[in-house]
Amino acid sequence: MNYSLISIEGNIGAGKTTLARKLSESLHARFLGERFSDNPFLPLFYEDPRRYGFALELSFLEERQKQFREHLAATGHSARPTISDFLFEKSLLFAKINLDGEEYRLFRKSYDKISPSLPQPDLLIFLRAPINRLRENILKRGRPFEMRLSSEYLVRIQEAYSRYLEQVSIPCLVLDLAAADPGGDPERLKWILEALEKKWDPGCHVLSPESGA
Repeated sequence: MNYSLISIEGNIGAGKTTLARKLSESLHARFLGERFSDNPFLPLFYEDPRRYGFALELSFLEERQKQFREHLAATGHSARPTISDFLFEKSLLFAKINLDGEEYRLFRKSYDKISPSLPQPDLLIFLRAPINRLRENILKRGRPFEMRLSSEYLVRIQEAYSRYLEQVSIPCLVLDLAAADPGGDPERLKWILEALEKKWDPGCHVLSPESGA
């Protein structure tokens, strides 16, 4: 393995967790999964975003940094790689969408204190899928609180990630996935594993299974 920490990102419903688990199994790597289902503010946020946005984003910030610190303390200098299904910078991306004015400034102060002490991934895998595909996946997994998600909100998230990818400084594989879930398709999983055998330069590299790139 050329990478000790690989993070997988993408919009809601892109298939991050499924792919992270499959890669962890195939590479005998540790899996670091975001504990989003434990967040009590998530269902409340989908009901009333303006009221619960700050509490949600601050709680996610604390939980994500806690997970990374616990993981680092447990693994130490182990040679086994880690695959995570989230990126710490995700906290800032979503805060920019969900918070305004003073709430965002307060959040940013907390983020800036925490971020420098956490590790950057050696490689970022970004799953890019069209909005209609995301909505299909969201409906298929059937989480009640996600049924309120609008296409407009998914578009805003997509745009935020696009802006982030334009200035990303670490190696990043952008996987264009218009069809199947990459974690559930053996051929696509093999294609991704083959891509991980290469040492990629910093910046974004767009790959498409349909084109073979």
